[in-house]
Amino acid sequence: MEKQEGRDPAAVRIDDPWYDELAAGWGEHDGGEPEGTPAAPGVLPRQPSAPTTADIYLEVQRSPAFQEVRSRYRGFVFPAAAAFLLWYLAYVVAAIAAPALMARPVAGAVNVAMVAGLAQFATTFLLTWAYARHARLRRDRAALELRWDTQEMTRGVRP
Repeated sequence: MEKQEGRDPAAVRIDDPWYDELAAGWGEHDGGEPEGTPAAPGVLPRQPSAPTTADIYLEVQRSPAFQEVRSRYRGFVFPAAAAFLLWYLAYVVAAIAAPALMARPVAGAVNVAMVAGLAQFATTFLLTWAYARHARLRRDRAALELRWDTQEMTRGVRP
């Protein structure tokens, strides 16, 4: 790479023989010329004939059905992750700030710290079960319908 005179970062020239091959198709709009490239004199720019796959996925992303699936996902994941993180931090803080409490025996050689540590594992499995149940009952059907509709829309469309 050689830098041209001046401080403009756009003035960098790439002397890589493979650059044109690797960058083929990058930054192109609807399979035509790269965006911002002026059309040749006397040649009309191409008009998009059919939506591309990217257009379809953007349309799906903006759809109310997709937003509903996403809001249901966020409605479960964010509170559950926050609760689990708080529970974990409480365990760590209790181990540091209250070692006498954590060392208190519960049954034989088992103390409060061991019980709380095992409860961390139990909470992980419980949270995994709750997430799978939530997904099955509140999101899977809507997401599957959305996926089916998207696949139907993209059949026969150029990438």
